[in-house]
Parts: sequence; structure tokens; C-alpha cells
Amino acid sequence: MTIAAPHLSTDLPALKADLIGKGVKYCVGAYVDIHGAPKGKFVPIAHFEDFARGSELYTGYALDGIGQSPNDDEVASVPDLARGVQLPWQPEVMWYPADLAFHGEPYDVSTRVVFGRVLKQAAELGYAFNLGIECEVYFLKLDGGKLVVPNPDDDLMKSCYDVKRFMDAYGLVDRLATTINGLGWDLYSLDHEDGNSQFEFDFKFADGLTMADRYVFFRMMAKKFAADEGLIATFMPKPFADKTGNGAHFNMSLADVTTGENLFRTQPGAEDKYGLGLTPLGYSFIAGILRHGRALCAAFAPTVNSYKRLIRRGAMGYYSWAPVFNSFGTNNRTNSVRVPMGGGRCESRNADSACNPYLASALVLAAGLEGVREGLDPGAPQTENLYEFTDAQLAARGVQPLPKTLGEAVQAFEDDPFTEQVLGSALKQEFITYKRAEWEEYHQTVSQWEIDKYARLY
Repeated sequence: MTIAAPHLSTDLPALKADLIGKGVKYCVGAYVDIHGAPKGKFVPIAHFEDFARGSELYTGYALDGIGQSPNDDEVASVPDLARGVQLPWQPEVMWYPADLAFHGEPYDVSTRVVFGRVLKQAAELGYAFNLGIECEVYFLKLDGGKLVVPNPDDDLMKSCYDVKRFMDAYGLVDRLATTINGLGWDLYSLDHEDGNSQFEFDFKFADGLTMADRYVFFRMMAKKFAADEGLIATFMPKPFADKTGNGAHFNMSLADVTTGENLFRTQPGAEDKYGLGLTPLGYSFIAGILRHGRALCAAFAPTVNSYKRLIRRGAMGYYSWAPVFNSFGTNNRTNSVRVPMGGGRCESRNADSACNPYLASALVLAAGLEGVREGLDPGAPQTENLYEFTDAQLAARGVQPLPKTLGEAVQAFEDDPFTEQVLGSALKQEFITYKRAEWEEYHQTVSQWEIDKYARLY
């Protein structure tokens, strides 16, 4: 099978020889399913040229959210040869992020293909999309079906930035940090986060597609390194009711597609309507996100468990830090869209670590571009602690709540015509089908809480 793609102008025999010289034995074209989990076949290097042309076929019905029935022809994976990574811990394997194709054409139910399409639309408007994703993860033990913090000394109510607890896990976090820098991602910060045995890794922003690829790769890498220590790296958004959740905050800006100049950053003396260090373009981008904020939430926070993170406090001893409002503001972390100090970018805070970064990025970029095209205004920024306001006070301010459950989020996603305009009807319906089934399955499960609460009550 031959796929028409720009990267096939590469000298494949020369690239194959280079890979062999580096000790590569296998290549994998890792595409993702609807959940953002990587899938792929491992192809011996002897068949590299065929692999590069999309030779590997997959029964789509065997995967979640690929939009196929048992009678359909297979889809093919098309590796992105410009973004390959030789696995640092298994150098015999070359990892390539991949798109899916069907009958020789890009497959519209592939989330990476859809994100690429939105990036092309941005480029046609003269914009490149800069994206940074903050990587939060818990390193835990799984004991009898329960998640357990492996370090008994890591038990502070507020463990954020704690140096001693960070050093207790130094071997694991240093291995991840060293590997991230070895890959050229430019790690600039890592710390012990709010939760016990929770850590954050922040590396430099990149173009949107590269960052989404790196986030998928980071999750796989973290799981591998944690397993080597007898632990699990969990990207579950809220593994403990009384601890903070795993966010994956999206930090975004538009740049000039030719010069790379950040078009959200104000110049001295230039207009800055709300004084946050953003250009009118940046404010309009945020307004587009807010217009579709409730629908976007389903992609940013795509699991039942996600909505146990998006709470004001819940079982925690202090505020959750998580956004529960479709609002924007200053460095104020009670907004779902924040403009950090210094401006020049915006941050969507309701994104969590379970998101499919291609799907979420496609939707948030398209929403921002809509705001830009229409010159939307987000209104005055929210500067106060919104957690302390009543529903009536929030309504008076024009602040909408974000969905409180996955069911509510999926309904908002379905009701907004924008999601179909961006994703197409097939991918939109796949997402709704799988996520609504997930929500219904959750409600058909009798939990221990229900047994404890009701079994002897009546």
C-alpha cells in the first residue's frame, strides 16, 4: 500500500541504513485510539521501506473509537518520519508517531489527522500554534486493587515543593528528567506536587503536533520507568479523593507562521485592553475557548474520574486548585483559562492527564481560531477567588459552571455544533458513543461507598 504523504520524499534506503547503523532492529508507527493510548505493530528494520509507506494494516474494529465495523477494510498506520525517537531504554526500537490512513487517504477518524487538519487551517491564516503541556503524575503501588503511596514518610497534607520528599524519590524522577533532556525537550523545572507521591515535569513548549506527540510518549516512558521501580505511574485524574488531581494544563499562543514571533505578546506602548500582557489577538483566542468551554471540557477532562478533580474542595482539607468555572482571568487559578504573569500566552486548566492530546488540541485550537476570525471579546477578567462565590453571585458576573460529570460534559459536547464542524460527524459520534458508554457503565457499577451507605440504612 502506498500513501501519498510529504515525508515519502525522504531517501528511505539512506534512512534505513542510518537506523541500522544506530542498532535499530524494530520500528513502530504509534497512532492512538480515542483515549489517546498508543497502538502499533513492531516491524523488523529489514522491512523499513514498506513500513514507511504505510504497509502495516489494522482491523479498526479491534480498537476503541476508530469508527469501523467487522466488515470494513483495514486502516494503515503512516509513520511521521520527521518525529522519530529511538527509545533511550530500548535502543533497538525506533518509535514514530503515526497517522492513520484508509484506502491511501488520511483517515478522518484519526485524532492526529484531525489535529493536523486544524493546524493547516491555522497556517493558512498565517498562524503557528505553540503548545506546552504540564506533565503531572503519581508514582504509586497497587496493593490488592488499592492505590498506595509507596513512601510512608510522604504524608504531609501540603506536600507541594517539599524537598525532602522529592529527594526520597530522586532516583526515579532524575531518570525521567535526564531522559527528557537527552531527548532534547529542554526540561526547565520539576517538583514534588501537591499530592503525596505526585510529581510534575515541565519542558519547553513546541509546535502543537510535536508537543502532543511528546505527551503521549511521556506517559509511556513514565510508566516504563515506574515499573522498573516496582511502581505504577498513574495518569488517573483523581486517584485520591482527599488529594489534588493530575492536571495537564495546556499553555498556548499563536505565532507568526513565517517568523515565529509570538503574536499574543504585547509590544511596549501597544493596546492591552485588560492589562494582562496580551494582544487583541490573544484576548479573542481566549473568547473563542470560552464560547465553547463547556463542550471542550469533555475532551479536556474525558473520564468519569475527571470530574472528581473538577471540584472546589470535596474531601480535601483545602481548595482543590482545579477549575470549575468557564471563565478567564489573571494569574488567578480559580479560572479555567488563566493568563500567567507576564502574559504572552493563555493556559487552559481543566485539561487533565487522561486527555487525548490530539483531540483536545484540535478542538481548543479551532475554538481559539474562531474567536480570532470573529474578533470576539472575552469580557473583563475575573480576579477574585471564585470558589467563595455563590451560584447566584457567579451568574450575576456572567460566569458559567463547567460540567460537573462526564455525562453532563458529553451532552454539552453533543449539543454544540462546533464539535462536528471540527471533528466531522464520524469522529464526533465515536467520542460520544464511547464516553456515554463509559458514563453508563459507571452508573451500573455498585460501589463500596453505596454498600457502606445503604446496605443497613433502611
